[in-house]
Amino acid sequence: MDSKKVVIVGIPGVGKTTIVDKVTKILHKKGVGTKYIVFGSVMMKEAEKIGVKDRDDMRKLPVTQQRKLQVAASIKISKMKTEVLLVDTHLFIKTHNGFWPGVPYDVATTLSPTHIFLVVAKPEEIIKRRLKDMSRSRDPITESEVLEELEIAKNMLSCLAVMTGATIMHIQNTEGKADKAALIAATALGVN
Repeated sequence: MDSKKVVIVGIPGVGKTTIVDKVTKILHKKGVGTKYIVFGSVMMKEAEKIGVKDRDDMRKLPVTQQRKLQVAASIKISKMKTEVLLVDTHLFIKTHNGFWPGVPYDVATTLSPTHIFLVVAKPEEIIKRRLKDMSRSRDPITESEVLEELEIAKNMLSCLAVMTGATIMHIQNTEGKADKAALIAATALGVN
């Protein structure tokens, strides 16, 4: 199996982390050397160096500072070696200035993914999941805002594919069917 670098993205509440966890388990069971990295956690390690104490506070930093953290994280991640590297991240971050790319050009080209998976779900499922997630401090959201975020994600996904030459795929994470979604993702990587 050729080495693969997979960027897995999705708006908050689609169940992206659940899917990545399940894909990781499938790959490990098949004996595929796999590393799972949360891009935001690598950024947070960099942010701690400048005094940021909470991950949700990173999005409140000036965009110029966030950009420096993104680039530093992408450089660290790009140096990681394994058969399959799964990078869990966001296509964009909603800021008071508007939507800011989570994988801008320099980050995308540094990461140089072979595959990009966009995890999607129905708006009502996304809202329900966000409300249940007490581990994060999330802003309230309406169904029309979720639809806007999904549309922006799909547009950014297309741009990211053009920038990197990576294959793209939508992974539908329907409530109660995360195992099926993860199997589709693993199969797309050539693992049966």
